[in-house]
This record gives sequence, structure tokens and C-alpha cells, in this order.
Amino acid sequence: MDARSLRGLAHPLRMRILELLTLDGPDTATGLAHRLGENTGTVSWHLRQLADHAFIEEEIGRGTKRERWWRAVAASRQLNTTDFRDDPDARGPLSVYVHELVQQHFHQVAGYLAEDWGPQWRDAGTIAQWHDLTMTPDQLAAMNRELEQVVNRHRTAAGQSGPAAGAPAAPDAAAARPVIVQLQSFPRKPRPDRAAPSDTTAERTGS
Repeated sequence: MDARSLRGLAHPLRMRILELLTLDGPDTATGLAHRLGENTGTVSWHLRQLADHAFIEEEIGRGTKRERWWRAVAASRQLNTTDFRDDPDARGPLSVYVHELVQQHFHQVAGYLAEDWGPQWRDAGTIAQWHDLTMTPDQLAAMNRELEQVVNRHRTAAGQSGPAAGAPAAPDAAAARPVIVQLQSFPRKPRPDRAAPSDTTAERTGS
């Protein structure tokens, strides 16, 4: 994602619109406004901004001139914060984008925990944290690459070729549900008055 795209996306409502279109599929300004509790005109304006920056596109052959359907563009987007470190004009949008992204991740987890799922799905889901690792930057980056490869391998096994692929084509596809995988890994500055932990601990919550 370049600086222009970042500025075009870094708005709380715009990011929420893109999230809904990405997770739930195409919708209209009216439908999105109803779900978001916003004015249709306001949502329409933000949809046009997202379209101008190629985050979404109109679904041709569906809807009318008065009621257009929009869908997220099938693309994998990556943002490297170091790319904008020396760009003062990008600092504000970058801060908004990262803050809203973290909020989205939090609300997705909180929503899952508040929903009523059967025991099979509760046992399959997890919220885990390992806090006993000590790594170099290269080691952390390598671990993240391996974890991404694992997700991609399971995506392929489920018959999905990319982030916007269709429903899984596995034999048990009828039992499949959309799944969100969140990966959060980052360094932590230790307290200067504390020694490094000597025990090996992990926290895992089966939800």
C-alpha cells in the first residue's frame, strides 16, 4: 500500500465499510448505511472515495442507476510502516489506520466470544498468547513468514486460492464456516528493574 492509498483508506467509517464488504460480500449504500447506523449520503460519498483508490468496485450487471452494488476488490494488501517513517504527511493517516485496524481485530474477537457457538466450534477456536520467547528481529520475521505459510497451506487445502476466494470445495463444505485468523506478534520492552523470566509459560484460551 502506498502513501496515496493509505490516505484514501485511513478513515474510521471508510475502513468499517471496507471490512463489511470484505467479510460479508457486496452491498449497497443503503444496506451499509442501515448496518452502520449512518446516513446513506455519507456512506455513498465514502464508497466513491474507496472506489477512487481501487479498494472497491461496482458490481456490474447488478442493481440500478439509483441503487449500485459495491464489492471489495480481490487483492492482498500489505502495509509496511517503515515505508512511511520519513513522510510527515503520512504520519496522521498511518496512525488512524493502525488504530482502527487494531479496533477491528478487537471487535472481531469480542463478537466471536459474545456469540452462541456449538461445542465443536468453541473447541476449535482459540485465543492464545506465548510470552516467554526471546528473539532477534530476523527470527521474529522468519516465524511470521512460517505462520503465514501455514495459513496459506490450509487455505489451499480448503479449496481457496486467495483472500477473496469462494466457499471451500472440500467434501465437508456444508459444515464449513468463514474463519478469521489473526496474527499479532511484536517485541516488548522489558521493565528495567526486572530480570528476564526463567520459566516457560503460555496462555491459551479455548473459546
